[in-house]
Amino acid sequence: MGRNIQARPIRTSYQKKLEKFTSSLGKAISKGETIPFADNDLSFTLNLQNERIKEKGLDVEYEIARRNPEDKIFYDTADWKDEHYASSVGFGLFKIKRLISKNGKLLYKDTLRNEFFGTVTDIISGSHPDNEPYICPNCGADGTVAELQNGCPYCGTQYKMDDLFPSVTGFYFFDSVGITKKQLAVYWPICAFFCTIISYIFIFNPDFQNLIHLDLSYDLKSKLLFGPFAGIGYGFLLFLFLHLLFKIARAIVDLGRMGTAEAGRRFESRMKKITPDFSHEYFKNKAISLIKTAVYAKDERELPCYKGEALSPEMKDIIDLNYAGIFGLKDFKEENNTVTVEISAYFDVLSVKDNKVQSTHPVLNATFKRRTDIPINFNFSVTKIMCPTCGKSFNAMKNKICPGCGNEYELLSDDWVLTDLKKL
Repeated sequence: MGRNIQARPIRTSYQKKLEKFTSSLGKAISKGETIPFADNDLSFTLNLQNERIKEKGLDVEYEIARRNPEDKIFYDTADWKDEHYASSVGFGLFKIKRLISKNGKLLYKDTLRNEFFGTVTDIISGSHPDNEPYICPNCGADGTVAELQNGCPYCGTQYKMDDLFPSVTGFYFFDSVGITKKQLAVYWPICAFFCTIISYIFIFNPDFQNLIHLDLSYDLKSKLLFGPFAGIGYGFLLFLFLHLLFKIARAIVDLGRMGTAEAGRRFESRMKKITPDFSHEYFKNKAISLIKTAVYAKDERELPCYKGEALSPEMKDIIDLNYAGIFGLKDFKEENNTVTVEISAYFDVLSVKDNKVQSTHPVLNATFKRRTDIPINFNFSVTKIMCPTCGKSFNAMKNKICPGCGNEYELLSDDWVLTDLKKL
C-alpha cells in the first residue's frame, strides 16, 4: 500500500541528478553500464549485482520508469547533516518491469509498482573539501577532490565540483503492492467456492433475498442470469475482507518479530549522544546498502564491511534484492566503546537456481557494529580511505592493506560493519 507523502519538492540540482540516476539504473543493473552521479560505494554494489547476473548466464531487462510520465518531481522526505555534508532523501513513484531469460528462453517476468527513495549528499555551503580523498569516476584511481578538479594524475580527466557533488549515495525501492501471486492463489479458489454458494442462495432462497432487501421474484431464467453476477459481486467483497484479515494478522506478527517504534526512538536518542545529527533514516540506508553488498559479493568475507561467518549458500542465488518494509530494531547494546544493533526487515527477492526463477518475500535478520568513540562521517566511503597511520588514500574494497605503510585497515574505526546476516 502506498504512503501519503506530504513533502516539498527536493531542490532543483538534486532533481536533475536523481532523474538521470533513475533513468540509468536499469541498465547499470542488467548491463553493467556506468551510472551517472552514483558515489563509488553505490557503483561498487551495482557492479557486484551485475556480475552475479552474468555468473548465472542470464539476460536481464530491467526497465525503470515513472508511473505517470508527466510527473518529474522528487519530494524531500528526510534530511540529515554533519559539519561538512548534508543529505536529503528524494521520493518518487515508479514502475519496474523485469524480464529474465537464458539462452533465449524466458524464465520470468513481472511488473512492480514501487516507491523510490534516493539519498543525495552534498557539500554544505561554504566548505570546500580540497583534501578529501576521492576516486576518479573515469579511471578509478584514488586521489583528492583538488587533484580531480586540476586533472586526474592518472588519466588527466578534469572535473568541476558539480560533477563530484552532489552525488547519489544510496537508494531503495519500496514495493507498494500489497497482494502477491501466492495470496491470489489462496484467495481466488476460496472466493470461487463462495461465489457458487451465494449464487445458489440468490436463485433458490427467497428468505435470504428478503434479508438483504432484494426482490428477485422473477422466473427461473431471470434468476439464473442474475444469480451468478450477484455471487461474483459478493465474492469480491469476501476477497477484500479476507485480504484485510491477512494484512491485520501479518501486522500483528510483524510487531513482535520486528521490534517496536519505541525501541527505534531509543536507539536514535542513544546514537545522538555520539553524533548529535544522527538519523534513523541514514542508518536504514546504510544497513540496506551493506546487506546488498554482502549478498552480491562472491565472497563476503573478503569485504572490509563484513565481519561474520559465510552466508547461507541460498544467498548466492539472489540476483535482485529490494527492501520491502518494516525496518524493525530488535536489539541494541553498548559496551567497550562499541554499539551492536540487530534489525529485521522484509525484502523482495529474486533468486535463480537450476534455471528456475523464484520470487520470495523473506525476513532478513542483520547485526551491525560500530565504534561509539568516533563521530559519524555522513560522506564516508570505504572506496576512498585515508590511512589513519600514514595518510595515504586507497580503495579498501580492493585492498585491506595500506599500500603506503603496510598496515591492515580496520573499517570498524570509521563506519558500520555487518557482522551477521540470515533469513528468519
